[in-house]
Amino acid sequence: MSETAKGEALLEVRNLSKHFGAVRALDDFSMSIGPGEVVALAGDNGAGKTTLIKAISGVYKPTAGEIRLKGEPVHFSTPQDAREKGIETIYQDLALADNLTIGANIFLGREPMTKRFGFLPVLDRRKMATAARETMALLDFHVSRMDAPVSNFSGGQRQAVAIGRAVYWNAQILIMDEPTAALGVPEQRKVLSLIRQLKSQGRGVIFISHNLQDIFAVSDRIVVLRRGVQAGARRISETTHDEVVKLMVGG
Repeated sequence: MSETAKGEALLEVRNLSKHFGAVRALDDFSMSIGPGEVVALAGDNGAGKTTLIKAISGVYKPTAGEIRLKGEPVHFSTPQDAREKGIETIYQDLALADNLTIGANIFLGREPMTKRFGFLPVLDRRKMATAARETMALLDFHVSRMDAPVSNFSGGQRQAVAIGRAVYWNAQILIMDEPTAALGVPEQRKVLSLIRQLKSQGRGVIFISHNLQDIFAVSDRIVVLRRGVQAGARRISETTHDEVVKLMVGG
């Protein structure tokens, strides 16, 4: 277990396993993440990264092992359970409603209502607009048109909206699945800057990426999976691209 597990970890995964029949997608895996820490997960396709994040985020029920938040064991039946405990997953597709504004996306499925004429329930658009402005400012992210549909935004801006939604609902742990994939270099830099903002706010980030350059630019530690087991864990300051690749392929 890493040094963040000395009672101060935001999240601990202890001896976690997930089996699908005879297939051991994840086997006896342990890791931890502390406040203001970015931990990268690396490994080839089929290494177990997706199974791990789905177990942490309430999509899968682990076969064995436990998950602890701030030292307390937790059990999630659904992703909503995990979200309510402060774990938010941002998948590659971002799950944004393209035709809606930033504010409407932040509140998607949880829309605030107010009363018109004292009795008629209507959407509280003012609250949504204020939340959008304040949340984007917290991420040091500025767009000129808060009322524009998010379909107008670039890939990096859309990542910011998805991160902003998690931040507004007070996520303490953000799991980011390939956030820089399919983005140009300036957009990748913007996303890495957003991750640094989250780190400075004391949140924990699990960063999944195939891009070692991005991993080395923004992470504190890297955990490598291979065929469902932990192949190695290193502090970024104490490893190299070559060593990580060797851990991934075995040899």
